[in-house]
Amino acid sequence: MFKSLTTVGGNTMISRVLGFVRDLVLARVFGADAATDAFFVAFKIPNFLRRLFAEGAFATAFVPVLMEYKEQRSHDELKALVDHVAGTLGLVLLVVSFVGVLAAPLLVSVFAFGWVMEGAAEKLDLAAQMLRLTFPYLLFISLTAFAGGVLNAHNRFAVPAFTPVLLNLCLIGAALWAAPMFEQPVVALAWGVLIAGVVQFTFQLPFLYRLQLFPGFRPAPRHEGVSRIMKLMVPALFAVSIVQINLLLDTVLASFLQTGSISWLYYSDRLMEFPQGVLGVALATVILPGLSKRHADGDPRAFSQTLDWGLRTTVLLGAPAATGLAVLAAPMIATLFLSGNFDARDVQMASLSLMAYSLGLLAFILIKVLAPGYYARQDTRTPVRIGLIAMGVNMGFNLVLIYPLQHAGLALATSLSAFVNAALLYRGLHREKVYQPGSEWKSLWFKTLAACAVMAGVLLWGAPAAEDWISAGNLLRVGWLMLWIGVGMLVYASCMYVMGIRLRHLQNTRQASKSDSL
Repeated sequence: MFKSLTTVGGNTMISRVLGFVRDLVLARVFGADAATDAFFVAFKIPNFLRRLFAEGAFATAFVPVLMEYKEQRSHDELKALVDHVAGTLGLVLLVVSFVGVLAAPLLVSVFAFGWVMEGAAEKLDLAAQMLRLTFPYLLFISLTAFAGGVLNAHNRFAVPAFTPVLLNLCLIGAALWAAPMFEQPVVALAWGVLIAGVVQFTFQLPFLYRLQLFPGFRPAPRHEGVSRIMKLMVPALFAVSIVQINLLLDTVLASFLQTGSISWLYYSDRLMEFPQGVLGVALATVILPGLSKRHADGDPRAFSQTLDWGLRTTVLLGAPAATGLAVLAAPMIATLFLSGNFDARDVQMASLSLMAYSLGLLAFILIKVLAPGYYARQDTRTPVRIGLIAMGVNMGFNLVLIYPLQHAGLALATSLSAFVNAALLYRGLHREKVYQPGSEWKSLWFKTLAACAVMAGVLLWGAPAAEDWISAGNLLRVGWLMLWIGVGMLVYASCMYVMGIRLRHLQNTRQASKSDSL
């Protein structure tokens, strides 16, 4: 599992780095204005639905059933399941995409209601125009997630992890070469999104063919496996993507704030998603098939140890990532996005929301590890109840924090509600004795937090002030950022080594739990 994690994490890192290049290009070409706000709304709606259906509810319902067929049934039965799921999913999404294109103006009005209140007809029209292009992306990217689920179940993690690179390449190409050809340049990005969906799905098809699982697209909602997946999906639709729902609510509320707020939240969220993607998505991708297999084998001890490995990895790697994001928020924003169209004020405002998001990074990743503990056992109802509570908490914090902190208050509310979500998920697994943590966890928490504190102190003491980053040249900013990220990593790793933490604590849960060094 550690090897698979490094494979997925490595490919995801390539995708995230290209994602940063993409966002750097977008910030420098388009800046942060009404047009970019319109694009981000048009992109966020299908992207939200993708995370909700494809990477959220569908993945958590599909993978456990697929693993059961793979382990306990014949290849012909497995192939039939793949054909029927592909056909049913494709037909449903085709209808949804058609309705979404027709209802684009209504959807934009709902998700950016603040623009309706202020009478911003031009922004609404532009967002609706682009949504008609971006909404079909949901169809193709969901089928991409389906193909990726089949490949992951067969331990082919590299291809699905690399696939998002193609989206970044398409958007970079649209911004640099296609945008000047359009009367409204930002519309080129919407075309880039649509093309990327088609490219990502077709890229994975040859690898399914090698597994003799090329999808036949035969709709059969009454098929036993398809029916089970659909029943599991209904409650999981909400629970598994509660974080994404909270982020979408942030967009709705941010539309009531000053122009640029949606873009500031977007750029800070993108930076926060780098460690969340490299670590959180990679962990979720690897741990769900592993937990599903251990549940199918009837081995509760191995099930608990797998969860422990995921949680241990989250704490050891997620805590320093969150600390680094919080301390180096302004330097990162300035290095990546500062330009003529993205000025010093944009850097300051985006860094505020990045600091707020970074406080919840550990919770975001913990959710991705803890939720599969329920889904692997085909329990999708408990996370629903927890998700409802977390959503209510998020809305309450939004209303309390939006007035004094503006867009940063929305980011902070999302982080706080994520901790509530993670805590309740953990309590449920522990109370049901599905997960039994060892006594060494107190020591692990102490050592991790102590190392993070030392790292934060060194960065705050040594790194240049935000004003110096803004006034410095591009190459100097890049050099500084690489230097201080390296210093932070070195300080954290050295502190952990001195306190007895070794690489084996990420590789073997059983050995790690027995190690005296903890």
